[in-house]
Amino acid sequence: MAARPLSSGTISFGLVTVPVKLYSAAESSSAVSFNMLHGKCKTRLKQQYVCPTDNEIVTRDQMVKGYEFAKEQYVVFTEEEIKAMAETSSPAIEITEFVPLKEVDPLYFDSAYYLGPDKGGDRAYALLAAAMRETHRCALAKWAARGKGYLVLIRPVEKGLIMQTLLYADEVRQIDEVPLGDAQIKDSELKLAVQLVDQISSEEFHPENYEDEVRKRYHEAIQRKVEGQEVTAAAPEQPRAQIIDLMEALKASLAGKAKAAEPADAKAKASEAKADNKAKAPGRGRKSA
Repeated sequence: MAARPLSSGTISFGLVTVPVKLYSAAESSSAVSFNMLHGKCKTRLKQQYVCPTDNEIVTRDQMVKGYEFAKEQYVVFTEEEIKAMAETSSPAIEITEFVPLKEVDPLYFDSAYYLGPDKGGDRAYALLAAAMRETHRCALAKWAARGKGYLVLIRPVEKGLIMQTLLYADEVRQIDEVPLGDAQIKDSELKLAVQLVDQISSEEFHPENYEDEVRKRYHEAIQRKVEGQEVTAAAPEQPRAQIIDLMEALKASLAGKAKAAEPADAKAKASEAKADNKAKAPGRGRKSA
């Protein structure tokens, strides 16, 4: 089934404009969520707001919005004042510069959208994508939607373009805020660690090799409950023996990986030997006199 566009827009760089449609790149509905019910009758509960000062339920028409500028001190805004501060939504996606994709840290990536050409924009869309592939660059642009101003990154993929909303610099915490210690590593430890990395390395990323096992377990349990069965907790896994010495842990990891690979290697060698013996057997390939 073809994807439905969320909205339309226009990418602009220089005097070139590219009419596009935005499509969601993720399935948010796949998440498992539960509703709060009344234990007595299993009716879904309704949320209410209670004022702790007056100890009474506050209805929607009695609510106002406020910003806490100091501890328990608020300034109140009307809906009109909030709308006046919000960014006016615009279909324009204005490219400000092109930069090498490798220079943008994935730490800044937020939501992703597929971009497809809108009516009359096929050639300009294909040209923009081809130019970025040729120069190995992505585009940084400004986009206004849902009352917010976004910094976005547009990058080419094999069959089109993807627009990624980015976090602003002041929204990203610096690694300097994290205490990292001052540990020193030995050359011998690094050598073994590199060997372990090499053993479990792949040259390509295949996301289809992974699945959300927790979500799958939830769906299976929910189906059992729907069918009237009980859900029981699985037996907890036995904790692994901890190896305190770093070198010993690295050696044990390498040994475990090598041992796991032995059966497959032995099976392959046995298969090859069997084929060789079969080929060398007397009378093979000859006709009877």
